[in-house]
Amino acid sequence: MEQMKDAMKSKNEAALRGLRAIKAEIIKAKTEPGAHGEISADTEIKMLHKMVKQRKDSLEIFTQQNRAELAQKESEEIAIIEKFLPKQLTEAELREEIAKIIAETGASSPADMGKVMGVASKKLAGLAEGKAISTTAKELLAAK
Repeated sequence: MEQMKDAMKSKNEAALRGLRAIKAEIIKAKTEPGAHGEISADTEIKMLHKMVKQRKDSLEIFTQQNRAELAQKESEEIAIIEKFLPKQLTEAELREEIAKIIAETGASSPADMGKVMGVASKKLAGLAEGKAISTTAKELLAAK
């Protein structure tokens, strides 16, 4: 809310748009059945990742259609939303973490993908995209 007030005072339309979108999603999540007016930090992070993914998809479409003004708005909102997400793992850090998980689970072939993904999805939630986790796990298991 403080950042939203600051964005209003400084007339920063991009920040205001992004912050309002986040606020709307949080309110929506809190009013869903079973939420009891509260959401967990994990739910909040998943929600923010979903918002970023939606905007990246829109950005790609707008770029393909040569709609620069709309693409600009989407990229501005992505930057604002990403400020509230935990730092993402680099590719090297992700490989290292998945290699540790493979060693912990005793996975030895691509057939053990389910075991690895079960642990990796929980351990790396919010730190890397699911697609990146899956791709890296497949590569490392295929090399075994």
